[in-house]
This record gives sequence, C-alpha cells and structure tokens, in this order.
Amino acid sequence: MTNLQGAVVLVVGASGGLGSRIATELESNGAVVVRSSKSAGHDLRSSAVVREVLDATHALHGRLDGLVVASGVVAFGAASELAPSTVEELFAVNTTSAIQLITQSHPYLAASAREGREPFVITLSGVVAEAPVVGLAAYSASKAALASFVLAGAREYRRAGIRIVDARPGHTGTALSEHPIAGSAPRFAAALDPDLVAARIITAIVDGEKDLPSTAF
Repeated sequence: MTNLQGAVVLVVGASGGLGSRIATELESNGAVVVRSSKSAGHDLRSSAVVREVLDATHALHGRLDGLVVASGVVAFGAASELAPSTVEELFAVNTTSAIQLITQSHPYLAASAREGREPFVITLSGVVAEAPVVGLAAYSASKAALASFVLAGAREYRRAGIRIVDARPGHTGTALSEHPIAGSAPRFAAALDPDLVAARIITAIVDGEKDLPSTAF
C-alpha cells in the first residue's frame, strides 16, 4: 500500500481532461499536488524547462514523491499524408519530453525512497500502445515508444525503490481528440468515463500495482 497523505506529486499536463482529474483525485487522497501544464508556460519539450520544473518543485516542498505524466497531443490522418512537423511534434510531446521527465526525476524519487517513502511515476500511453490504430499511425507509434521505454526502465528504477506504472486505457471522454494538431477525429466507439479512469489510476497507485493494461479499465 502506498500512503498518499502528504506525498508531494508533480502532475504534468494538469490542465488536461485526464490530468486535471488525476490531480484532483490525488489531492482528495491527501497528496500535495504541483500542477504543471503548457498553459502555465511550461513547454516541456525543452530539457532545460523539465529541469526547472523539477527543481522548483523540490525547492518549494523539499522533496518529490510522485510524478504523473499526463501531457500529450494527438493527430489524425493517413500515414502517407503525415507532415514531418506533425510527426516531430507527436514524438517531442508524447515520447521525448515524457522520457526526459522520467530520467531527470530519478534523483529526487530515489531520495524519497531512501527516506522510507514509496515513490512512483505514472505514464499514460493508452490502448494504442497495445493495438495501433489505422488513421493514428504516428500517434500510436509515439505512445508505443513511451510504453516500451517504461517497460524496460521500470525494471531499472525498481532497484532504487521507484515504481513506474504505465496506464493504457481505451478512448477516454476528454477534449483531447477535439484539438488535434492535424486531421480530424473519426467517429469513436463509446468513450470511457474520465472520472472512472482517473479513480482507477489512483487505486493502482495506492495498491502498489505495477502495470495498468487496457483490460484494467
């Protein structure tokens, strides 16, 4: 069991439909939540900004016990018609910045573990990491790359007492698909309730789960 009471958790993408709900759920469970988002001026495609956000969180609260990476962008369209700039942005936001956050947070989370707490990282690669979707080829690839990094990295981080959990829910009813960086959203099947998805992720944190495949939702 992971006790969230008083835990300092950085939520990246905290203004998004799912990130905001996860942040609220964490607070309801007693966590001290630091919210980071692009709308707050945090462009985490820059490794320097990643470092600034992590340093500022540690300076303000004296520690970091958890990291939730809920930021992301989506693009729709045929694989043959993807613009290079679209592919670049998908991987910069969904993959590279997430990896930078995970790697640069290691010293802070390792310190939390040494102090007897149970630090964690939550990523959100989504069901497309398990089953790539036609019309979402590059988006699926960017999320699958993140899931692959987490799968291998989690084994290494475990040695330092840090738990990394990748969540792969199916299509969730947030506004992400309404604001793609390219293309238009197709007609999706019934969406998962974002409140229930957020609550399920909090349960996984508290219960010490190590993975959240699509079947967990």
